[in-house]
Amino acid sequence: MNTGNPMTQQPPDGPLVTPAELAVRTIGACRFDSPILDVIDSCGGAQRRLSPEVDKLLFYDTPRAARDAFGKLNEMPAFELAGPRRKIHFNPETARAGIVTCGGLCPGLNDVIRALVMVLTHRYGVTRIDGFKFGYEGLNPACGHPVVPLDAEMVATIHETGGTLLGSSRGPQDPAVMLDYLVSRNVNMLFTIGGDGTQRGATAIADLATERGVDLSVIGIPKTIDNDITYVEQSFGFQTAFTKAVEAIQVAHVEAKAAANGIGLVKLMGRHSGFIAAFASIANADVNYCLIPEVDFPLEGPGGLLEHLHQRMLKRKHAVIVVAEGAGQKYIEAAGQDKSGNKKLGDVGLFLKDRIGAFLREKSLENTIKYIDPSYIIRGVPATPHDSVYCFRLAANAVHAAMAGKTDMIVGKWHGRYVHVPIDLAIARRQCIDPNGDLWMAVLESTGQPRWER
Repeated sequence: MNTGNPMTQQPPDGPLVTPAELAVRTIGACRFDSPILDVIDSCGGAQRRLSPEVDKLLFYDTPRAARDAFGKLNEMPAFELAGPRRKIHFNPETARAGIVTCGGLCPGLNDVIRALVMVLTHRYGVTRIDGFKFGYEGLNPACGHPVVPLDAEMVATIHETGGTLLGSSRGPQDPAVMLDYLVSRNVNMLFTIGGDGTQRGATAIADLATERGVDLSVIGIPKTIDNDITYVEQSFGFQTAFTKAVEAIQVAHVEAKAAANGIGLVKLMGRHSGFIAAFASIANADVNYCLIPEVDFPLEGPGGLLEHLHQRMLKRKHAVIVVAEGAGQKYIEAAGQDKSGNKKLGDVGLFLKDRIGAFLREKSLENTIKYIDPSYIIRGVPATPHDSVYCFRLAANAVHAAMAGKTDMIVGKWHGRYVHVPIDLAIARRQCIDPNGDLWMAVLESTGQPRWER
């Protein structure tokens, strides 16, 4: 599915990345035969020819990119392909894995935990898996959180519920303390499930392990319900999120039509990137205005949101507005910072509810506004089957990477293939909707709202 990723096309002014930036670190030689050689060999000749060990995935996929690289194909930026290797770094009989979930809740967390444990256990024969409770706090023994020994029986059905079996938290911990704790527990592979802050912590652990000569693989599974991690075509849980958001919009439309001059106002997640709001608005053609952080909207004056809405109400007598939580923040005071150092956003939904209501009354137009904020309901639901499949494949490829001794990377998906992405590259910038791209054009076509400038 095209999420409007601005990084998927050849840029007009040269490449955005170099081959060196796409290189993934490996902590040591791969000396052990993989225990899943039977699976690798059963994939057929074509699959073996395109195996991760002998091929890569070109970063750019346009004729211009191929033309510019004519005669120097090896210099084109290319991702290392994900997947099992014939030779692996860790001995499965002695390896010990650790799993941690950090940040806010997201559909699919339990699916990822379950898949990691299942693949480690049933495919590689790893018998010791530590589940660290409540995010990075679980890697700091001073916090006092017990370690959860994970096995296939314990995780067998956790994907049927939302949330995370391991709990979560925000905020950093001392990398030296965390590494010492991992070493004390003989953990060879750490799987970090979280967003950009989580993966910064993962890089800090990986860097310190390299500096100290510790044989530790750190692999990230990118978790961001907002779909805002770069070089990942779509984050797990995103499809579930916008699917549930559509249900809230349907209710808002019913409420709006049930009242004279009724307005359904739905606030959705999206601090910096409005993908959930955009996809949900396209999926439900009843949305009349979609407001996202990437596109500034004027509130007052001719052509502004309030006046445009007033004219619609005079003609149609109802409206549905979808707003991402990070939109319109210039109109609202900031509310400090959270434990991760993120700016706490003002509530744009409540602000718009009050301001729209007052403006329409000033125009002698009595109105009824039903404000719906389904954010916590969306975050805590089980993943859809589509997302469950995606979670499994991300997790399986994370295990393959860890067993092969890769480190300081996340598993992503690019041009339809699963790839290894260095963490520094993945978190260097945020994936956002391009106001001049085809995704935002689709939103404008679906809603009929004005094309406000960025």
